[in-house]
Amino acid sequence: MLKDFVKLETFLTVARERSFSKASAKLGISQPAVTQQIKFIEKYLGVKTIERKKNGIRLTNSGDELYKIASDLEKFIHIAEQDVLKIMNKEITFKLGASNIIGTYVIPGQCLNTIGKAINNDIKLTINHSDVIIEKLKDRKLDVGLIEVPITDNDLMSREWLEDELVLVSNMPIPKVLKTEELYDFSWICREEGTHTRRIIADVFEELGVSCKNFDKLSEVRNTTAVLQTIKKADKNTEKPVVSIVSKYAIEDEVAKGELFEARLRGYTMTRKFYIVYSKENKHNAYVDNVVNFILTGHCDA
Repeated sequence: MLKDFVKLETFLTVARERSFSKASAKLGISQPAVTQQIKFIEKYLGVKTIERKKNGIRLTNSGDELYKIASDLEKFIHIAEQDVLKIMNKEITFKLGASNIIGTYVIPGQCLNTIGKAINNDIKLTINHSDVIIEKLKDRKLDVGLIEVPITDNDLMSREWLEDELVLVSNMPIPKVLKTEELYDFSWICREEGTHTRRIIADVFEELGVSCKNFDKLSEVRNTTAVLQTIKKADKNTEKPVVSIVSKYAIEDEVAKGELFEARLRGYTMTRKFYIVYSKENKHNAYVDNVVNFILTGHCDA
């Protein structure tokens, strides 16, 4: 079993997350697959390692011993990977893809440089829509993708990364918490039909009983950059503020400078996950592992 660290990695993740479902999301595999791997370990060892409880899981005494051994092994493997990378020292360009919102607003420029230093190679960043990034990954034109939509593709691995919040942005000061009826007091820049952001907003608005179709709508645009440009150029001498809904990451600097203003809906939080995606063929690729782990440990958080 020690030759197959994948199962031990699953055990470590379950133990650290204290949950089979959270481990499943973090590893990018199904929950039944997680359960199956834990059962394999327990059958191999002939002991129970994990007990399910109402509030999570608990390691047995044997589980605690296995956790210590697996943790030490994980450290040794990581050190060995670093040494292997030094020996390989390939002159390659690592191809990283990111959706528009992540590539433009979430990943700071210095992150690409630090990733490059970590793998001792150059990083090329491609920014495009999430669906395009996914296709490029499947066509092997990218090594890793950072996207804002969940995927269910058997050829790809998906790891949860960051949680994003969608907030209402305005070109003029507005209340920081808005009631449903106040949404009709603004002029709106809405998202085009079919976009992921539009679908998230539509779900919340449906619960609120409102629709973008009933707003004073100035225009519909596809991406965040177009939204912000339209809002910034809007006339501030009118009675109605011009508003839209965007990622909190996209407006942090402008809000801090007092150039734009943000608000949230009373009783509702619009959140979504950002994901790290890569081909299953690269699951044990040293370069891909290094980049994925580097990002997951917070080095590229905005």
